[in-house]
Amino acid sequence: MFSEIQKVTDKAMIFLQQKALSALYIPKQNLHMAMNNTNSPKVQLLYDLCKSTFTPSGLSSAPSQSVHKLCSLLDTIVPADVGLKEESPNDDRGHGFFGMNRVARWAHPITYLDIHECDSFTMCIFCFPTSAVIPLHDHPGMTVFSKLLYGSMHVKAYDWVEPACIKESQEPGCPQVRLARLVADKVLTAPCGTSVLYPKSGGNLHCFTAVTPCAVLDVLAPPYREDLDRKCTYYVDYPYSTFGNGTQISNGKEEEYAWLAEIETPDDLYMQPGVYVGPSIRV
Repeated sequence: MFSEIQKVTDKAMIFLQQKALSALYIPKQNLHMAMNNTNSPKVQLLYDLCKSTFTPSGLSSAPSQSVHKLCSLLDTIVPADVGLKEESPNDDRGHGFFGMNRVARWAHPITYLDIHECDSFTMCIFCFPTSAVIPLHDHPGMTVFSKLLYGSMHVKAYDWVEPACIKESQEPGCPQVRLARLVADKVLTAPCGTSVLYPKSGGNLHCFTAVTPCAVLDVLAPPYREDLDRKCTYYVDYPYSTFGNGTQISNGKEEEYAWLAEIETPDDLYMQPGVYVGPSIRV
């Protein structure tokens, strides 16, 4: 009799346990999404957002909403989120944890860290030693998000004047120049908001100079591809007065304009690949 009662009790307990578990059941897909939202590294969240936002031709959804979401996430990212540590302003190397011997500051390269690259976007980091420069260059047909992770950096940026204003130049090796308008000429110091440039606005042509050791997290969409006419071109800028005779400025002052001439990749652009050591990304 006791055994029969025990069997009934056991069945009742099993039934109640199953009922309780069913009330707590979370579908596998929803559980996976919940885990992603709470436990995923920020770099994974950035990858997921980029994947849903960009296509090989650029933004896949309403630009203003997409830009806001990406900027909001990038604004929260700190060096530790991507495997970096903030460097001391007294460390001329800008990336002392790479184990390089201390020599003259100019001899240290900018270090490029590739996080992810696909047909739709690139995620990467540039680590600058003090005084290092990425010369004036463009981003044809691209939208670029730049988040200064640590340090201070001088940014100088231009947009082309439209319709194009082109002049023949008398400078050696510089057959022609094109008029551009100055968009930014300032020093950024982390922490600061994410900067965004667009194909035709926001400072599509820019130059970075490290005031202190610093690092920049970039998202480029779509990435550079020469076979699709997205080649990185370098420029040198001349004051407006150099070639300005006879050219009328319809908006602003002469100081807000410059003539840009295309040049070959500068010989003193010293860059080396590094190894990304931050959280891995699930693709």
